[in-house]
Amino acid sequence: MAMTQNSTKTALLDAALPHVAFDGWTDAILTQAAEATGVPPAEARALFPRGAIDLALAFHARGDAAMQEAFAAADLSTMRYSEKIAHLVRLRLEAIEGEREAVRRAAALFALPQNAPHGAAAIWGTADSIWSALGDTSEDANWYSKRATLSAVYSATLLYWLGDESEGHTATWAFLDRRIENVMQIEKLKGGLRSNPLTKPLMAGPEWLASRIHAPRKTPPADMPGHIKTPN
Repeated sequence: MAMTQNSTKTALLDAALPHVAFDGWTDAILTQAAEATGVPPAEARALFPRGAIDLALAFHARGDAAMQEAFAAADLSTMRYSEKIAHLVRLRLEAIEGEREAVRRAAALFALPQNAPHGAAAIWGTADSIWSALGDTSEDANWYSKRATLSAVYSATLLYWLGDESEGHTATWAFLDRRIENVMQIEKLKGGLRSNPLTKPLMAGPEWLASRIHAPRKTPPADMPGHIKTPN
């Protein structure tokens, strides 16, 4: 049976992972994976045109997908909202538990200045996946602030997790709970400023500005450059 594009990418990533722990995320890994799977080198390069970067990003996307799958099967109905966020971050890290060295190597790859934008985009994507899984409906500046804040929380927790040797990663989960609590305290402070008659006027300007900012559109408006109108 002929392999589909997705199955070919999966096979190449699976073949690459055993080498990553020793050699890191390199273009040579893609070549080795192509040889191991019998995929023509040109096809492998077409599927991962940027080589190591695209392989590492595919690995990251796999972790996001595993988190979403685990979340769909979990019953979080008794959890508070903050606990659900923490649980999703935990599910995301547990999804890569068996590939910690590959994660460590990916962190080193994305720490390079030329690769930092790709790493930041991947982390942002994880934060977006978490908020989307929780049914976030924000459409103003909150859409951005939620994802920026959670990106920082996830990044810090990931780095802590990589160096955590405590049994069952109990130290990491405690660290995560503290970071989430810090965020909730900030939100409580903002809420207090909005309700306090003395500080409410001071919040009017920032609140108005925030209301002018909108979340990205899923589909471009019809009058955007490059949009092709469908004929009647």
